[in-house]
Amino acid sequence: MLSGKRILLIVSGGIAAYKALDLIRALRKRGAAVRCVLTKAGARFVTPLSLAALSEDKVYGDLFSLTDESEMGHIRLSREADLIVVAPASADIMAKYAAGMANDLATTVLLAADKPVLMAPAMNHRMWGAKATRENLAILKRRGVLTVGPDEGDMACGEFGTGRMAEPQDILAAIEAHFGAGAPLSGRRALVTSGPTYERIDPVRYLANRSSGRQGHAIAGALARAGARTILVSGPTGEPDPPGVDVRRVETAEEMLAACRAALPVDVAVCAAAVSDWKIANARPQKIKKGGQAPQIKLADNPDILKLLAAAGKRRPRLVVGFAAETENLIANAKAKLKAKGADWIVANDVSAKGGAMGGPDNKVHLVTKSGVESWPRLNKNEVARRLTLQIVGALAGKT
Repeated sequence: MLSGKRILLIVSGGIAAYKALDLIRALRKRGAAVRCVLTKAGARFVTPLSLAALSEDKVYGDLFSLTDESEMGHIRLSREADLIVVAPASADIMAKYAAGMANDLATTVLLAADKPVLMAPAMNHRMWGAKATRENLAILKRRGVLTVGPDEGDMACGEFGTGRMAEPQDILAAIEAHFGAGAPLSGRRALVTSGPTYERIDPVRYLANRSSGRQGHAIAGALARAGARTILVSGPTGEPDPPGVDVRRVETAEEMLAACRAALPVDVAVCAAAVSDWKIANARPQKIKKGGQAPQIKLADNPDILKLLAAAGKRRPRLVVGFAAETENLIANAKAKLKAKGADWIVANDVSAKGGAMGGPDNKVHLVTKSGVESWPRLNKNEVARRLTLQIVGALAGKT
């Protein structure tokens, strides 16, 4: 529940602005107070009257309102909120916020804000993939701005791709995860790795694996819903960002290690990524041209992220959980990995063709600890994530 929480909702321009109405309804049902700022572009899609009727509060939009600004409205709006939510967050408002511009009420409120900001991006998929947008997003995330979405799907323009605003229930979940009111992991920090890594052979080729990232992303989402402030370090994957999770994207194992170290200290680290054991020692700066003889590729060891996190000394997470993806001798190999890596737990799963775990929706895992082995039935990966989170809650409760 969000009883007593004060949400300042900024509605910027975009067809997804209509979803803001459902978000207001959902927030009010959870007990939150909602106050709205509507941009001029946003007012082309929804009316101030609609927002006011649902929020039961005044809607703000004019930076130069004599009444509001006599009370320093742009300062007061942010000061009186517990969280500022921008939904939809257009490419324009993201760019202005990243650049520190303040040429309307919405951007002035953001620049003057002393409260956390959650953005739900919404735009054409080409705009979302544009270099400028990616750089603006990176700037905002470095400043601590939270994001949820966007999702993949059909666009209002008739195209298909990633750029749809997250659904109101997902934005609501991100808001609840941020507050973590009454959640068992409230006040805790979690780190999750997910997906494969890509090790470059040349500018167009790479060494990789078939990991979809579905299990790691599900775990990150479950930890966030339990109240943990969760950082997800993800290799290349098509999985959508879990609501309420700080996602940091990487490609190589070395980049993943650097991102993990930057995230420390945390209370729990779950290494679910399928990290390549090797990198290409003789990677080429230019594309290898096809000739009469196949090129010789030399492999070198990649850093062992799980082992390094487990041996991080004073910065070691209280609980370190690794994954063992095996095709044979599952339990024996998992027990050996538990000892060799210095982890607290190993989640073992069968990734052979008959197991169907890699890339599939379900998983059958065995939780291997120093106390023994707990075998779970075949479950949807979201349910695996939920059960693992419950185990983590119990373990951290005993380590306070």
